[in-house]
Amino acid sequence: MSDLHVRQLRYFVTVAEELHFGRAARRLDMAQPPLSRAIRDLERQLGVTLLERTTRQVRLTAAGEVLLRDARTVLDTVAAAVRRAQHAGRPDPGLRLAMKADYDGGLLPRILAAYRHETAALPVELMLVGKGEQLPALRGGRADIALLPVPFDTLGLDAEPLLTEPRLVALATTDPLAARPGLRLADLAGRTLPDGKPADREGHPLTGVGGAGDPQQRKPADDAGPPLAAARPRIMDLAQIFSLIELGSVIWFPPASVARRHPRPGIVYRPVDDLPPLTLALAWPRESRSPAIAAFVRTATTVAEAAYPEAAYPTGPANLTAGDGAA
Repeated sequence: MSDLHVRQLRYFVTVAEELHFGRAARRLDMAQPPLSRAIRDLERQLGVTLLERTTRQVRLTAAGEVLLRDARTVLDTVAAAVRRAQHAGRPDPGLRLAMKADYDGGLLPRILAAYRHETAALPVELMLVGKGEQLPALRGGRADIALLPVPFDTLGLDAEPLLTEPRLVALATTDPLAARPGLRLADLAGRTLPDGKPADREGHPLTGVGGAGDPQQRKPADDAGPPLAAARPRIMDLAQIFSLIELGSVIWFPPASVARRHPRPGIVYRPVDDLPPLTLALAWPRESRSPAIAAFVRTATTVAEAAYPEAAYPTGPANLTAGDGAA
């Protein structure tokens, strides 16, 4: 078996991404001739051609495409291992928790208070991230544990569902639908969410008929009012989202705990009968043997079970592995 070095993989990945030896050499801050020699040496070592070179272009071979995919994984794993080792070697290590602000079911203060009494507890360092940033922080070694909505990719991770709670729809008080005591997703046709997706397609794939490209979904409902023409950022904080809701530009599906903590005079919250609930789970690296992580998971599940007994949210088992999270 070939004993590859991290440096060789880094050289190859850079060339494969640039498909140009000159640009790759500049990225690596080295001269082009030694980079070319390093790639040839790697090909001889592996016994395969990774790159097809002509005077006009550089192309990946089938073997090169496979190595590029796996080499990126290796480099990411090495970088994550370095970060974890450096963190563990600090004189004052802590437990780094990645989560989106307010997405804790209202339980985090109680979890932290109970966790402090655990023998294996470490000081908790909160890493507040945006939507979809919990897993990269965890896999990249910047966080030790993450609190995030399911479903998500559990490859290489252990996970424990923590709580499930209903989601509501947040509407402007001037919205005609605000007068109704309850709604269904079909009532929200023509409305959009803060990320630009059609509200009535929540929980459904955005392809084909009814998807993001379907003109029927872009047409406003008769009672929706004129949409605002200003472009919206794709990632927003709560203050921005609430402002757009009050203006009638978007609607939103916050979990019930967020709605309780953020009453606003210009916004009403209404139940939506067929809106899937939000399930939050803890995730951590599968190979972890940290007593501090084990104690945090045990504490969090105990607190959640006491606060949200099963009868309070009679939903089915959470699917932890498919697609993207909801928040």
